[in-house]
Amino acid sequence: MRDTNKVFHLAIPCKDLDETAAFYEKLGCKLARRYNDRVTFNFFGDQVVCHLDPESIDKAPKIYPRHYGITFADRNEFELVLNLAKDRELPFFQKPMIRFGGRKEEHITFFLIDPANNLLEFKHYHDVTMVY
Repeated sequence: MRDTNKVFHLAIPCKDLDETAAFYEKLGCKLARRYNDRVTFNFFGDQVVCHLDPESIDKAPKIYPRHYGITFADRNEFELVLNLAKDRELPFFQKPMIRFGGRKEEHITFFLIDPANNLLEFKHYHDVTMVY
């Protein structure tokens, strides 16, 4: 595990600051800062910065090779985010599904898509030793 004094930082493009802020705040992410060209969020304890750059938006996003997200060690926390996404009608790119069923690395996962077509994965491994 990482030390609590370290925060992962990710910068991604967005096409509109207002719709980006609305999406991430509905997801439960706290808006940390907003400037004319970017918004910064507390994304489950890490930092996500969405830079205004409409020309860099992926017009036809695919799960692989580019997405980011959270792996939950606690199934209840995974379920809370899943239910929040459903209740707040956030757009799903991939509905909840089981990957690698019956294998040690089996996990449940779903993908959301933000307003700039960035893909966010949320997952929980049944065997916590498979997280890394």
